[in-house]
Amino acid sequence: MDQITRQMTIEEILSSFPQKSQKLAQELTNTGLQCVGCGAATWETLEAGMLGHGFSEEEIDELVFRLNSILEEELDVTTISLTKRAAEKFRKILEDEDKQGWGLRFGDRAAGCSGFEYVLDYSQKAKSDDKIFHSHGLEIHVNEKVLARLIGSEIDYVEGLNGAGFKISNPNVKGGCGCGKSQSY
Repeated sequence: MDQITRQMTIEEILSSFPQKSQKLAQELTNTGLQCVGCGAATWETLEAGMLGHGFSEEEIDELVFRLNSILEEELDVTTISLTKRAAEKFRKILEDEDKQGWGLRFGDRAAGCSGFEYVLDYSQKAKSDDKIFHSHGLEIHVNEKVLARLIGSEIDYVEGLNGAGFKISNPNVKGGCGCGKSQSY
């Protein structure tokens, strides 16, 4: 299976494309496929779920197109990168904090229900045991001890009804908690 269709269940979509599941799930959420007090009916087809929640045929086709566009995006598992939007937001934060020229420290730590949570912080300069990645004119500093878990990650910045913040898409993640705050590898 190399394309997402209307007849696929959410479970099939996320399990068929594990390296893209975080981005796919974010797109589903951004579309409005979440309800307060109800879980996603993973056994229901995308089409049935969307029609049941008042979406039109055209909106279903648009979502399927966007989901398949995510599948077509090249995944570079040899680097860690920022999207253009995330780089612009981080650069603005650095400016507001009078830290122009600083880098982004990216890591994880044991926490949450699934084992690990991401850590983003300022980094004035790389440490001796850091690997340095360059993305959109910014440096990303990652400790070599956690690199195997984080390599291939893309850091984005999203704004939506559930708030705004940096969102990590990591192809190494095998599972996550219901609150979306932690992951396992």
